[in-house]
Amino acid sequence: MWRNVMHWRGVALVVAGLVATLVLAMNGGLVLYIHPRYIVFTVVMTLIALALVAASLFARPSHDHDPEPARGLPRLLSVFAIVAAGVIAIAMVGLPAATLTSATAVQRDPSGLSIGKEAQNVDSVSSARSAVFKKFTVVDWASLLRQTSDLSFYDSKPVDVTGFITADPDDPENVFYVSRFVITCCAVDAQPAGVPVYLENWGSSLKADQWVRVTGGFAANPSESSKRPIALHVSTIKPVERPSAPYLY
Repeated sequence: MWRNVMHWRGVALVVAGLVATLVLAMNGGLVLYIHPRYIVFTVVMTLIALALVAASLFARPSHDHDPEPARGLPRLLSVFAIVAAGVIAIAMVGLPAATLTSATAVQRDPSGLSIGKEAQNVDSVSSARSAVFKKFTVVDWASLLRQTSDLSFYDSKPVDVTGFITADPDDPENVFYVSRFVITCCAVDAQPAGVPVYLENWGSSLKADQWVRVTGGFAANPSESSKRPIALHVSTIKPVERPSAPYLY
């Protein structure tokens, strides 16, 4: 029996990983790991891999003359590797897929300074209509906040953003970021974008990682501890469900 296990373990583990990938693609969970533009490519490559595995079954040589099976520590490590890989494959399918959290955002800078591209340009949008600004995402506003702290630029520009709460490390009691992650390829390269929000004692009614929709306008940040000179002053704030596609692109 041990010879059979060792003989088929590679095939079983590969199939488990491939099937888990297809299940995630079908239930929409794959967008939590990779950029949507790569999903079709991933699915096609997974199907090709499954076809190659199926073909290998017919070409797989007999193990009648396999050497004596491993014993002791090598055998124990082999069993552990098989069990661990199986648990990971099952967990990928059976457990709810989770997005990156505020802890990761803090580590990677929620102010949006780490985003390499400018989503919006101050000069090109300065005279845009209010309806345009209402459609701006967290990434759009984070880009503008990085370019200018001139309050006159933000005057009469409505803000309506959705994201998860990340506490401001410098004033976690009164300032938080409405945060989103931006991915280029996959969750590994995700970078945070954040819009600072001033709301005194926000932790009494909200909590970190909670998804919210916030409306309001930008003004001087009243916080004496926060490093952000401008913050969103809240008109309305409403808890919402996490979007089916939580990352921005």
